[in-house]
Amino acid sequence: MGASHTMEVSEFCLEGRFINFVIKDGYKLKGLMLGTHEGESYIKLAKHLRAAFDLRLPSGTWLQVVGYKKHDLKDGTVTLKAERVMAARSDIGRVETIAPVQEPPCIDNVKVKPAKAKATILVCQKSDCMKRGGKAVCQALEAALSDRGLEDQVTIKGTGCMKNCKAGPNLVMPDKTRHSRIQAAQVPALMNQHFGDKSLEAQPENLREVAISNGKFC
Repeated sequence: MGASHTMEVSEFCLEGRFINFVIKDGYKLKGLMLGTHEGESYIKLAKHLRAAFDLRLPSGTWLQVVGYKKHDLKDGTVTLKAERVMAARSDIGRVETIAPVQEPPCIDNVKVKPAKAKATILVCQKSDCMKRGGKAVCQALEAALSDRGLEDQVTIKGTGCMKNCKAGPNLVMPDKTRHSRIQAAQVPALMNQHFGDKSLEAQPENLREVAISNGKFC
């Protein structure tokens, strides 16, 4: 049997409750977990969805996912890849696209203001970065957020390796700016650079990165 006959490709359409995102290397969005009546399913996101997906999506949201299903006839594995993800609103009989999000939804011609989400500072938690002062950097970031009254607007999230070990500690600010060889003494200046007005209100909405978990890893 040739390679062309070992794979079946078909379209799929699933509805279920959003469980969580699947993140690779601590910060790369790859897919999502969807709970359906058949159980939990991992669905890989197409590149155009990964680049623009709204990470503020709350767990439990009913979604409709449309894409392609690949069935490997040789080993029996099935791979799902989403091309469209929509919020399924069966109670009112309509579906609204949520990825990418461009405008807040309208209900009865009234625009709904989305809830504000925390911005996230990503800090590598691997041993090389920790040995180079990563723990102290985490503590300095927490202190700086407290001093500026930003605890409710910004969270610190530990990640896996950022593939830049020799230049650790490594971190990524909410506007996705990467910083390497950061030491605790440099944190106040870094915070002034990114949060000089002590508020996230001045930052464009599309520069905010939302934490998958609000727990502290330091």
